[in-house]
Amino acid sequence: MDLRKVKKLIELVEESGISELEVSSGDESIRIVMPNSAAAGGSVPPAPSVSTVSPVTESASTQSMSTQPVPMQSVISPMAGVFYQAANPEAQPFVALGQQVNAGEVLCIIESMKMMNEITAVQSGIVTEICVANGEPVSTGSALFKLS
Repeated sequence: MDLRKVKKLIELVEESGISELEVSSGDESIRIVMPNSAAAGGSVPPAPSVSTVSPVTESASTQSMSTQPVPMQSVISPMAGVFYQAANPEAQPFVALGQQVNAGEVLCIIESMKMMNEITAVQSGIVTEICVANGEPVSTGSALFKLS
């Protein structure tokens, strides 16, 4: 697929505010996924987002703040690709179990369509689980990490 066509498709996605577009032509296919649908207006979209999962029950809301369980956050893959814990095979992983991470800190890389995409934390937390092994393929929506 021609690079000019790809750039034009990206511009159309940004301008329209849609979050995902997939186009196939013969044996060629391209999928464009925007992390936020609020990317309209020509602004640069933020890094892939982290979804937060924190179930709240009625009994939990009546407890005091000191006894409430810490909500868990799942870092979700925004795209399909290959999960890498480090920038290269010789480098140390970006994060380890039990490590404190801050918002904006790189957690891993997902290689998709021969492009390396850094996945960052949206909120601070402690890495309580690494859900994927290094070098494993992931699909869109797969849990990568759990933070508390």
